[in-house]
Amino acid sequence: MLKSLTGPLMAAVLTAGMTGLPVGEAFAQASSPDQIVGVWESEDGNLKLEMFDAGETYAARVLYGKLLMEADGKTFKKDTLNPDPNLRSRSLERAVLVTNLKWDAADGRWEGGNFYSGATGQTHSARATLVSGKLELRAYMGTAILGRTMVLRRAQ
Repeated sequence: MLKSLTGPLMAAVLTAGMTGLPVGEAFAQASSPDQIVGVWESEDGNLKLEMFDAGETYAARVLYGKLLMEADGKTFKKDTLNPDPNLRSRSLERAVLVTNLKWDAADGRWEGGNFYSGATGQTHSARATLVSGKLELRAYMGTAILGRTMVLRRAQ
Protein backbone atom coordinates (compact mmCIF):
# COMPACT_ATOMS: atom_id res chain seq x y z
CA MET A 1 0.00 0.00 0.00
CA LEU A 2 2.75 2.47 0.94
CA LYS A 3 4.57 1.78 -2.31
CA SER A 4 1.40 2.47 -4.30
CA LEU A 5 0.94 5.84 -2.55
CA THR A 6 4.54 6.97 -2.84
CA GLY A 7 4.41 7.58 -6.60
CA PRO A 8 1.19 9.63 -6.61
CA LEU A 9 2.24 11.57 -3.51
CA MET A 10 5.64 12.42 -4.98
CA ALA A 11 3.98 13.44 -8.26
CA ALA A 12 1.57 15.72 -6.39
CA VAL A 13 4.39 17.36 -4.43
CA LEU A 14 6.50 17.87 -7.55
CA THR A 15 3.52 19.21 -9.50
CA ALA A 16 2.64 21.61 -6.69
CA GLY A 17 6.23 22.81 -6.54
CA MET A 18 6.42 23.37 -10.30
CA THR A 19 3.13 25.28 -10.39
CA GLY A 20 4.16 27.60 -7.57
CA LEU A 21 1.81 26.14 -4.99
CA PRO A 22 3.18 26.24 -1.45
CA VAL A 23 4.12 22.61 -0.91
CA GLY A 24 4.47 23.09 2.83
CA GLU A 25 0.76 23.68 3.36
CA ALA A 26 0.23 19.94 3.16
CA PHE A 27 2.46 19.66 6.22
CA ALA A 28 1.01 22.52 8.27
CA GLN A 29 1.59 22.26 12.01
CA ALA A 30 -0.50 24.96 13.68
CA SER A 31 -2.96 23.73 16.27
CA SER A 32 -3.70 27.01 18.03
CA PRO A 33 -4.56 30.36 16.47
CA ASP A 34 -2.21 32.25 18.81
CA GLN A 35 0.84 30.42 17.45
CA ILE A 36 1.08 33.17 14.84
CA VAL A 37 1.59 35.90 17.47
CA GLY A 38 5.13 37.25 17.79
CA VAL A 39 7.91 38.84 15.79
CA TRP A 40 8.80 37.24 12.46
CA GLU A 41 11.54 38.08 9.98
CA SER A 42 12.32 37.06 6.42
CA GLU A 43 15.17 34.64 5.96
CA ASP A 44 17.19 37.31 4.13
CA GLY A 45 16.57 39.87 6.91
CA ASN A 46 14.84 42.33 4.57
CA LEU A 47 11.50 42.28 6.39
CA LYS A 48 10.45 42.08 10.04
CA LEU A 49 6.77 41.92 11.09
CA GLU A 50 5.04 41.78 14.45
CA MET A 51 1.98 39.52 14.24
CA PHE A 52 -0.65 40.32 16.87
CA ASP A 53 -4.13 39.40 18.03
CA ALA A 54 -6.50 42.09 16.73
CA GLY A 55 -9.64 40.81 18.45
CA GLU A 56 -11.42 38.25 16.28
CA THR A 57 -8.66 38.37 13.66
CA TYR A 58 -4.88 38.59 13.47
CA ALA A 59 -2.80 41.37 11.95
CA ALA A 60 0.83 42.41 11.46
CA ARG A 61 2.69 45.69 11.67
CA VAL A 62 6.01 46.32 10.00
CA LEU A 63 9.03 46.71 12.25
CA TYR A 64 11.55 46.84 9.40
CA GLY A 65 11.36 46.60 5.63
CA LYS A 66 14.33 47.19 3.34
CA LEU A 67 12.05 48.41 0.53
CA LEU A 68 10.25 50.70 2.97
CA MET A 69 13.37 52.56 4.12
CA GLU A 70 14.95 55.76 2.86
CA ALA A 71 18.51 55.62 1.50
CA ASP A 72 19.92 56.15 5.01
CA GLY A 73 18.55 52.73 6.02
CA LYS A 74 17.13 54.16 9.26
CA THR A 75 14.19 56.35 8.27
CA PHE A 76 10.95 54.82 7.05
CA LYS A 77 9.52 56.17 3.80
CA LYS A 78 6.17 57.89 3.65
CA ASP A 79 3.18 55.94 2.32
CA THR A 80 3.20 58.01 -0.90
CA LEU A 81 1.70 55.24 -3.07
CA ASN A 82 -1.36 54.71 -0.86
CA PRO A 83 -4.59 54.96 -2.88
CA ASP A 84 -6.06 57.04 -0.02
CA PRO A 85 -4.67 60.59 -0.38
CA ASN A 86 -5.18 61.17 3.37
CA LEU A 87 -2.64 58.42 4.20
CA ARG A 88 0.12 59.41 1.77
CA SER A 89 1.91 61.60 4.31
CA ARG A 90 2.05 58.93 7.04
CA SER A 91 5.26 57.11 7.82
CA LEU A 92 5.31 53.39 7.11
CA GLU A 93 6.99 52.87 10.48
CA ARG A 94 4.85 50.38 12.45
CA ALA A 95 2.16 50.56 9.76
CA VAL A 96 -0.28 47.64 9.87
CA LEU A 97 0.34 45.79 6.61
CA VAL A 98 -1.56 42.55 7.26
CA THR A 99 -5.16 42.61 8.47
CA ASN A 100 -8.19 40.35 8.92
CA LEU A 101 -6.45 36.96 9.11
CA LYS A 102 -8.96 34.52 10.59
CA TRP A 103 -8.04 31.16 12.07
CA ASP A 104 -9.47 28.20 10.13
CA ALA A 105 -9.14 25.20 12.44
CA ALA A 106 -10.22 22.75 9.72
CA ASP A 107 -7.36 23.79 7.43
CA GLY A 108 -4.93 24.69 10.23
CA ARG A 109 -4.15 28.11 8.79
CA TRP A 110 -5.19 31.76 8.88
CA GLU A 111 -7.27 32.86 5.89
CA GLY A 112 -9.30 35.74 4.52
CA GLY A 113 -6.71 38.39 5.25
CA ASN A 114 -5.35 41.37 3.38
CA PHE A 115 -1.74 42.34 2.73
CA TYR A 116 -0.95 45.98 1.96
CA SER A 117 2.33 46.56 0.14
CA GLY A 118 3.74 49.91 1.12
CA ALA A 119 6.30 49.49 -1.66
CA THR A 120 3.58 49.39 -4.37
CA GLY A 121 0.47 50.83 -2.72
CA GLN A 122 -1.49 47.70 -3.62
CA THR A 123 -3.60 45.49 -1.36
CA HIS A 124 -3.72 41.75 -1.96
CA SER A 125 -5.58 38.84 -0.39
CA ALA A 126 -3.52 36.98 2.20
CA ARG A 127 -3.31 33.77 4.16
CA ALA A 128 -0.74 32.35 6.53
CA THR A 129 0.38 28.83 7.40
CA LEU A 130 2.90 27.53 9.95
CA VAL A 131 5.18 24.92 8.41
CA SER A 132 8.09 23.38 10.31
CA GLY A 133 8.20 26.35 12.67
CA LYS A 134 8.25 28.90 9.85
CA LEU A 135 5.44 31.22 8.83
CA GLU A 136 4.44 31.11 5.18
CA LEU A 137 2.60 34.35 4.41
CA ARG A 138 1.00 34.17 0.97
CA ALA A 139 -0.23 37.32 -0.80
CA TYR A 140 -2.27 36.96 -3.97
CA MET A 141 -4.82 38.56 -6.25
CA GLY A 142 -7.83 36.45 -7.23
CA THR A 143 -6.72 32.89 -6.57
CA ALA A 144 -3.95 31.79 -4.21
CA ILE A 145 -2.20 30.00 -7.08
CA LEU A 146 -1.40 33.41 -8.57
CA GLY A 147 0.58 34.81 -5.69
CA ARG A 148 3.83 34.88 -3.78
CA THR A 149 4.79 33.31 -0.50
CA MET A 150 7.10 34.99 1.98
CA VAL A 151 8.79 32.58 4.35
CA LEU A 152 9.38 34.09 7.79
CA ARG A 153 11.13 32.69 10.85
CA ARG A 154 10.68 33.74 14.46
CA ALA A 155 13.00 36.60 15.28
CA GLN A 156 15.60 36.00 17.97
